[in-house]
Amino acid sequence: MQFLLEVVDILLNYVRKTFDRSTKVLDFHHPHQLLEGMEGFNLELSDNPESLEQILVDCRDTLKYGVRTGHPRFFNQLSTGLDIIGLAGEWLTSTANTNMFTYEIAPVFVLMEQITLRKMREIIGWSNKDGDGIFSPGGAISNMYSIMAARYKYFPEVKTKGMAAVPKLVLFTSEHSHYSIKKAGAALGFGTDNGYIPLFVNATAGTTVYGAFDPIQEIADICEKYNLWLHVDAAWGGGLLMSRKHRHKLNGIERANSVTWNPHKMMGVLLQCSAILVREKGILQGCNQMCAGYLFQQDKQYDVSYDTGDKAIQCGRHVDIFKFWLMWKAKGTVGFENQINKCLELAEYLYTKIKNREEFEMVFEGEPEHTNVCFWYIPPSLRGMPDCDERREKLHRVAPKIKALMMESGTTMVGYQPQGDKVNFFRMVISNPAATKSDIDFLIEEIERLGQEL
Repeated sequence: MQFLLEVVDILLNYVRKTFDRSTKVLDFHHPHQLLEGMEGFNLELSDNPESLEQILVDCRDTLKYGVRTGHPRFFNQLSTGLDIIGLAGEWLTSTANTNMFTYEIAPVFVLMEQITLRKMREIIGWSNKDGDGIFSPGGAISNMYSIMAARYKYFPEVKTKGMAAVPKLVLFTSEHSHYSIKKAGAALGFGTDNGYIPLFVNATAGTTVYGAFDPIQEIADICEKYNLWLHVDAAWGGGLLMSRKHRHKLNGIERANSVTWNPHKMMGVLLQCSAILVREKGILQGCNQMCAGYLFQQDKQYDVSYDTGDKAIQCGRHVDIFKFWLMWKAKGTVGFENQINKCLELAEYLYTKIKNREEFEMVFEGEPEHTNVCFWYIPPSLRGMPDCDERREKLHRVAPKIKALMMESGTTMVGYQPQGDKVNFFRMVISNPAATKSDIDFLIEEIERLGQEL
């Protein structure tokens, strides 16, 4: 027990420092440096047991050389923040160390999951008596579930006879949709080239780079006309459903057959926490059920409809619900709404602050729909230079160089990427409720400081 108490001290100290802005976001080292060993921190496994003192050192160093994704100045990913209630929930979940496949070994967690999924379906706009859902290992798997459900809905024989028994099928998605749609198409045997029979349309509510929202109502009209399955990938944008001010950006989502929604993004739940929600009750069970007799006996003493494992594609399933449920209890729906509104206000603050400055150039005109703010930093050497191949080539190198300097100094982190014919630009995303206007100001100043001499 003493060892565990000392580990808790290490964790609490880490949490305190994470919210201290004088603490670095990261202490960067190259892979070869960590592999070679750092001041007694050795990643290689040993044949003989090591002392508990060394194990404590390993715990400290693992945190020391990692990235503080909960730091108020970490803007690198869509999933950020360190919610204390959620953290407590994750600790309890690990302590319980159970599996979500049957009610008999996870009774409270199974009921929590069903209640929470029902609430999410209500927020989408579906009747609380209909529909189903399950928490999955992430948005990519949730999106795969939606394609599997669509295929099973229209061609149930695929479950027993395989893809050879159905026509060549095609999935529709936008150019800027998440790559997991194409990956699921490849994994499920559709391929990434065009097929022949329309089956499934993916509408994205909050694209990864631009934070754009597809016109769900118009897409739903087409899907209804041609009897196509409509899936809304709201992994990133689903949190806006909690906001009365912003949920209109997802108008029409209630017409979808399935929805991916990742609370571990805009809602600040600790990784991982992703839900696939379907409008038709029983379709996940029908699509994935294999009736393993050693788990899903039909003559148990309780209602076996609460054994959710057979509607999942996995057997072992981590308890992702408790931290989310606990946060919802602590914040209430109104608390999530305020949190999301604040993040969008910070994005608007950043956009307003840089849109007319000569040091910055926006990637596209108009206010962002989500918290994604995409921009180029223009160093003094490129200001006033006409648009040409040479300028674009030089500008392409600016964001990676500034990002590298950021990581070396450890002060902040923000992502960058090219997109289509656009050279590397910064993609700022805000999902950490601990971030403030002063953190946005710091980021702008840091980019200017690091890029001044480029």
